Amino acid sequence: MKLYSSVGPNPRAVRMFAAERGAVLEIVKVDLRGGENRREAFLEKNPAGQTPALELPCGTVLAEITAICEYLDEVTPGPSLIGATPRERAVTRMWVRRIDLNICEPMGQGYRYGEGLGMFEGRMRCLPEASAGLKLIAQEKLAWLDGLVEGRAFICGDRLTLADILLFVFLDFGAKVGQPLSEELSMLPAWFDRMRARACAAA
Repeated sequence: MKLYSSVGPNPRAVRMFAAERGAVLEIVKVDLRGGENRREAFLEKNPAGQTPALELPCGTVLAEITAICEYLDEVTPGPSLIGATPRERAVTRMWVRRIDLNICEPMGQGYRYGEGLGMFEGRMRCLPEASAGLKLIAQEKLAWLDGLVEGRAFICGDRLTLADILLFVFLDFGAKVGQPLSEELSMLPAWFDRMRARACAAA
């Protein structure tokens, strides 16, 4: 399988998930800064023009973090990072959705409309005036999340899941683009350090 990857937290989430699962992928680097993802050759793989994208041996190309990771979870051996039961899978998907919509999306857009504006303004509609507000939304939702998961080892309780990996890569990204995790939070800073210590975090 080929993983079309690039800089940024989205493809890193898949690389980290694959590393945790022990999945061996052929990494194809896409020059995001140079706009390679917007050219015809890549758009034929993924019409959305985004990374990550996973090309299967049969030629099918999967895009979107959750779709790719759930596929990898099903085709690789070992304890599932989505869930072993319908209840576990539902809980994981619930937290992935909450984290994606409430934290990752406003954090990512806050960067694109702010520090990343020079790269993104010619590629998508940007709202520079919204950057500060979006960043604030992400921080408020992190405080909300911190209170909900206090006392847990991982987001879903005692099991590592895609929810942890998704949140980790975005928080690690945020720390580098002016959106650091507040040390005043009670649970997430220690959780972040535990995630950073995992071998898969180097992916």
